[in-house]
Amino acid sequence: MTPFPCYRCGKCCANVHLSVLTASLDRGDGVCRHLDTVTRLCTVYDTRPEICQIELQYTRHYALAYSWEGFVKLNLEICERLPDGNLS
Repeated sequence: MTPFPCYRCGKCCANVHLSVLTASLDRGDGVCRHLDTVTRLCTVYDTRPEICQIELQYTRHYALAYSWEGFVKLNLEICERLPDGNLS
């Protein structure tokens, strides 16, 4: 499995309030409390929550329903639709 092609745009981290699975990461304005909004990088990447580990989520929950390629394509399509949130 190739790594997920994250573009480091920060949009998924700027919209944690949109999912019950990530809402606990919200710092109060919809943005993940671990996101550095200047660099758009995770400040706890090496120990990030399991929900943020795309490959792990795929193998645990989605591998029976999607191919890896299909899962990546779907996630990238969703990512493109997300607003920039409080990144500007």
